[in-house]
Amino acid sequence: MNNRISQLQSINRLLDIMDDLRAGCPWDKKQTFESLRHLTIEETYELGDAILDKNLEEIKKELGDLLLHIVFYAKIGSETDAFDIGDVAEAISEKLIHRHPHIYGDVKAEDEETVKANWEQLKLKEGKKSVLEGVPKSLPALVKASRIQDKVRAVGFDWEEPHQVLDKVVEELNELQVELKNDNTNKIEAEFGDVLFSMINYARFIGVNPEDALERTNKKFIKRFQYLEAKANEMGKSLKDITLAEMDVYWNESKLKD
Repeated sequence: MNNRISQLQSINRLLDIMDDLRAGCPWDKKQTFESLRHLTIEETYELGDAILDKNLEEIKKELGDLLLHIVFYAKIGSETDAFDIGDVAEAISEKLIHRHPHIYGDVKAEDEETVKANWEQLKLKEGKKSVLEGVPKSLPALVKASRIQDKVRAVGFDWEEPHQVLDKVVEELNELQVELKNDNTNKIEAEFGDVLFSMINYARFIGVNPEDALERTNKKFIKRFQYLEAKANEMGKSLKDITLAEMDVYWNESKLKD
């Protein structure tokens, strides 16, 4: 209980600081929902980086930055009596209770998939016309594809076995090759999109988060390429002055340092 009291005191301190900043800081006084939006997105990506790096200290820091944004939005909302931080907390609490009848009611859910299916069914009962309404339009395409597939899976629209999805990947690759031979630009783009979509679907079946997997590969590539740049710099050369064979040697060296 003492720990909970301490946590609430810390939250209350943050709310007081937000009041002070909104009243006295020229920058904070100017902010709106719209002006904060892109900053919130940036903070979310920074949190994602910290999570992938497994840096607990950075995760704590970035969570604080996001919490500040939530408090900031709530403060702006309170200024027009639209809502305050209490309303935000109460609304999410009510939603969580409603969406978890297996905890707060008499519904049975013994596994994760049943919970997800119940969740989507409850959302439809709340007035949503499609299970895909909850997928934000502004999500990056790769993340959006993954969320779409998660959503439709929850209502039973899915493959039965991983090999079926891998067969679909191969099928889409073959269709892409056909259009490449036909040099049909529009269809090449469409088929390439189908390949990516099917690969993201396969990732889900084998328990891989495609966004995390691609970002880890990005980080790995950056590290290896910067190793090449460092080696070139040691020799007083630019990468343009190094042969592909030399690059390959250093690239293989960089792999040993992963």
